[in-house]
Amino acid sequence: MMPLHDPSARGFKSDNCAGAHPEVLAAIGAANGGHQPSYGGDVYTARLQEVFKGHFGERAEAYPVFNGTGANVLSLQAMTEPWSAVICAETAHVAMDEGGAPEKTGGLKLLPVPTPDGRLTPALIDRQATGWGDEHRAQPRVVSITQSTELGTLYTAGEIAAICAHAHDLGMAVHVDGTRLANAAAALDLPLRAFTTDVGVDVISFGGTKNGLLYGEVVVVVNPEAARGMTYLRKTAMQLSSKMRFVSAQFIALLEGDLWLRSAGHSNAMAGRLHAAVRDLPGVVMAYEPQANEVFVRIDADVAARLSKRFPFETWDEATGVVRWVCSFDTTEADVDAFAAALAGELRG
Repeated sequence: MMPLHDPSARGFKSDNCAGAHPEVLAAIGAANGGHQPSYGGDVYTARLQEVFKGHFGERAEAYPVFNGTGANVLSLQAMTEPWSAVICAETAHVAMDEGGAPEKTGGLKLLPVPTPDGRLTPALIDRQATGWGDEHRAQPRVVSITQSTELGTLYTAGEIAAICAHAHDLGMAVHVDGTRLANAAAALDLPLRAFTTDVGVDVISFGGTKNGLLYGEVVVVVNPEAARGMTYLRKTAMQLSSKMRFVSAQFIALLEGDLWLRSAGHSNAMAGRLHAAVRDLPGVVMAYEPQANEVFVRIDADVAARLSKRFPFETWDEATGVVRWVCSFDTTEADVDAFAAALAGELRG
């Protein structure tokens, strides 16, 4: 089939818009020959378990799923009872961008907390961590944090450790929405387990699609006591892939070597280059200090409208004029420089 789009065209709308990394496509091809057992009984999914144990510890259990919404809902379902509640930042993806799936599909009560920069703290958690024993209130059971956050900010390992200690002291477990966990690791210059397993995180939604995979995420159960029935929940949540070897092969390609770190580090570096190129332009106000692969700025709405026709990107908040620019594994220096030059031209009028 001939391409139906211009393969050279790139924008800054989302790392979901990028294609698949060539090494990932090669891994799918390598896994394609012959027959293998279905529904996770294949050799690739068996190997995947060892790969994830290498990154997250010997107790880690990896459950490949189709997408991030499924990973988040499935994780939180496994960590809760029907009367439970989940504390999260009000900007969290589970609260804002899952189409109501945690509530409608997962049957979950979310308890959002306003935050200045997308990050929870023990003190902020305490705003919703109340009502235990009151039959009229949903019982707080899980704290869900996002790393990196929906606003492009990062938790340090120490900050996550403090959240985990506080949550555990209150009888709650901790979930990490890690759709960009690789970007966080690259920015923090830490192994994946250093700010997850080693500081007390219980369950992780580990992202692959935004870091060069064709599709697929993995629910990583770090603490099996904190998540029940994953084997059965994954099927009832319609997240059990019959040809799971193709999801698993992608993650093996991503995580067995350093592809995950190379790709995430590159996208972070391109966001840093973009930030440096635009931060001092008249008419540009940084909304948040970029820490991973996302840049949030305030610019004039008319400028944003004209520019986005040439380089697609998202208006994050129309009320405040904040837009979001996301860099991907395949963003080039030339892409960044052309975009920054176009922005400067639009700002000059």
